[in-house]
Amino acid sequence: QVQLVESGGGLVQPGGSLRLSCTASGFIFSHYVMSWYRQTPGKERELVASIPPLYGSANYADSVKGRFTISRDNSKNTLYLQMNSLKPEDTAVYYCCRPYNSHWGQGTQVTVSS
Repeated sequence: QVQLVESGGGLVQPGGSLRLSCTASGFIFSHYVMSWYRQTPGKERELVASIPPLYGSANYADSVKGRFTISRDNSKNTLYLQMNSLKPEDTAVYYCCRPYNSHWGQGTQVTVSS
């Protein structure tokens, strides 16, 4: 029923930018906190950013603060992650998540390499 589909990943040079999208369906998108996580093989899954349903400020991992921006368009049921000043350490599979009931997308690969 709940479905989250990420897109927008790819290969980018250090210092470059990417914009990830997550299209949601099967629930009232505007009522839920949404999050981006990332995972690299051999490492634990890391919370990157979270955004409230309507009002309030987003939260970011210290490692991405000032470089990444999470946003949402509730009219389109879409979550975004704007990633600027990318570093090789940002290389990971990025997952869209609805924390309530722990619903996850399939992930999209982001590779930052010279």
